[in-house]
Amino acid sequence: MTLAADTRAAVRRHPFLFDALRAGVLNYSAAARFLEVDGETDAVVAALRRYADDLPEYDSPKSGAAVSMRRGLGDGDPDEALLVVGETTLEPDAGSLTGLLATGDVDATALRAVLGRLGTEDIDVEAAAVGGDSLVVVVSGRDGPDALRAVEDALGG
Repeated sequence: MTLAADTRAAVRRHPFLFDALRAGVLNYSAAARFLEVDGETDAVVAALRRYADDLPEYDSPKSGAAVSMRRGLGDGDPDEALLVVGETTLEPDAGSLTGLLATGDVDATALRAVLGRLGTEDIDVEAAAVGGDSLVVVVSGRDGPDALRAVEDALGG
């Protein structure tokens, strides 16, 4: 592969750098050192600049989805569940977890934004899923109110 191809592949392995490139807020020299691509730092910087020019501008997801909080989630019956992922089945009135349900124009990109926002708030996610016009993230009960604000912020609500 060429240095440019190696640089692009290295950036794609780090989505935060990809987003920073698209947003135009990346320190190219620091990124070149971080990526550890074989080649001179100045050449990697040039490859990053060219890559940034080829990318679409960053646009944060603004779905305006309605977000509601469901308290008391826990293990339960799949037929009654708010969320089923693999062997995990979470239904209302069965535990101490809190679910944030967003409905509307949501997709995997919105889920990525929500998970990133919760991560910056240091809120651990117990489970998450997106499908159709619904997105669900599950957090501990005590994190519910903060998670609600973070999810609404991430979705532009």
